Amino acid sequence: MRQLSLKALAKINLGLDVLGKRENGYHDVRMVMQSVYLYDDVHIEKTEEEGISLETNLHFLPTDESNIAYKAAKLLSDEFHLRQGVKIALEKHIPVAAGLAGGSSNAAAVLFGMNRLFDLHLTQEELMDRGVKLGADVPYCIMRGTVLAEGIGEKLTMLPAMPKCTVLIAKPPVSVSTKMVYEALDAEIIQKHPDIDGLIHGLEHQALYEIAACMGNVLEDVTIPMYPVIEEIKKEMKAAGALNAMMSGSGPTVFGLFENRTDARKAQIRIREKALAKQVFVTNVHGVRRK
Repeated sequence: MRQLSLKALAKINLGLDVLGKRENGYHDVRMVMQSVYLYDDVHIEKTEEEGISLETNLHFLPTDESNIAYKAAKLLSDEFHLRQGVKIALEKHIPVAAGLAGGSSNAAAVLFGMNRLFDLHLTQEELMDRGVKLGADVPYCIMRGTVLAEGIGEKLTMLPAMPKCTVLIAKPPVSVSTKMVYEALDAEIIQKHPDIDGLIHGLEHQALYEIAACMGNVLEDVTIPMYPVIEEIKKEMKAAGALNAMMSGSGPTVFGLFENRTDARKAQIRIREKALAKQVFVTNVHGVRRK
């Protein structure tokens, strides 16, 4: 095998809770993460010459060692002293700096793809151990599906698959710094914590309404006052029939869960017409349990 094409899936947070801050500055979190079928196409090809080349359809993205996908390729190339090189092409569809783990998912795809192309025989767990060196979300993006993340996000537990539903994703035209949001969060004064246990109970019983009712993200308290458009998008989604709508990660992307695609399409049109967001996608969750 000389080349491989992969889909790098985006993620949303069904629940995001922060339990406290460690002395080293990292936060203890408890999150339920979910893969969705909004994805970047990642093409990886072996080359006879050593070295890494990276290209992308977005002119503003770096294509050198400051790109996390490049870092992923270099990590494995250096560790295994690969004599052949690799050419990576990223066709980006996941909004950038949006709380959807697009970069982390690209890095995960590169690790997974190079493992197969170069016959490195690394297990999923071994890939995840390397992924965490690149970023906290990379191990999850290797695992994918419906997952509980604890600690600083590195302790991952697979959960029952999400019931079938339609997901509407809207990214307003603002960029949010994850680092800045976490630095502005005071974990000691969080008044309302999301019901993570309730979310897990809903997943165990395939109860979409219970899952929607238990959704919550403590980072909204920081990000929404800075960018009120996030709250406006949430309201539009709920008005159009979303069971619930919430910011993903540190934002600014908002997602809504819908029982049917028709309502999600209506919300997509309204959000675009009101110029709240240009990047608005109707999609599905990944790994739905088959009945």
